[in-house]
Amino acid sequence: RPDEAAALAALSRPFVRSGALRERPVSLYAAHAADFLVLEAPDGTLDGCVGLRSYPADGREAGEFAGVVYNFCVAAHRQGSGAGAGLLRAALVTARARSLGALFTATTGSAGLFLRHGFTPTTAHRAPRTWAQSLDPRRDARVLIRTW
Repeated sequence: RPDEAAALAALSRPFVRSGALRERPVSLYAAHAADFLVLEAPDGTLDGCVGLRSYPADGREAGEFAGVVYNFCVAAHRQGSGAGAGLLRAALVTARARSLGALFTATTGSAGLFLRHGFTPTTAHRAPRTWAQSLDPRRDARVLIRTW
């Protein structure tokens, strides 16, 4: 929800500082709030989030779409608990329900979780053009794809 934008930004901040995520202003989280699946703690705070956005699938059949997983993070106290795997599974289910032909992500980390969930290395050239052009080459992120 747009009213969770500040909480999404706060959850993401430690990952921005470490270089794992790109910095995004609160206004961007608010504008794209519908992209996010969140993990909420019993007290209402956010313990994790993942963005899932659809793009026209460049170079494929007209009307086909691809998805991008972005801004995926889990609070430090929930890491190792399966929270990230649960969020990623929810994103995969949502992507399939939206009939997305492929799902892309970019990561500066080990990519282990993505690889365990069927993602494989690819190049940005296979990804939706507008998303691929937004990648910062200085970050040296690995681009991954998951198809069905």
